[in-house]
Amino acid sequence: MPKMKTKSSAKKRFSIRAGGSIKRGQAFKRHILTKKTTKVKRHLRGSVEVNARDTASVRAMMPYA
Repeated sequence: MPKMKTKSSAKKRFSIRAGGSIKRGQAFKRHILTKKTTKVKRHLRGSVEVNARDTASVRAMMPYA
């Protein structure tokens, strides 16, 4: 059986942490930032963990991660 391919989009968006959780970047911070408050933009900084419901689909997209 041939090797499974990793989805290029998932490879760019997610990374697996040492403990096994999946890290992702926050959405809604790329453009149209003038109407968003400073507090909202501050809370969108950094990275967060992928929701438990989505981890199975993300792992299926990244079989060797």
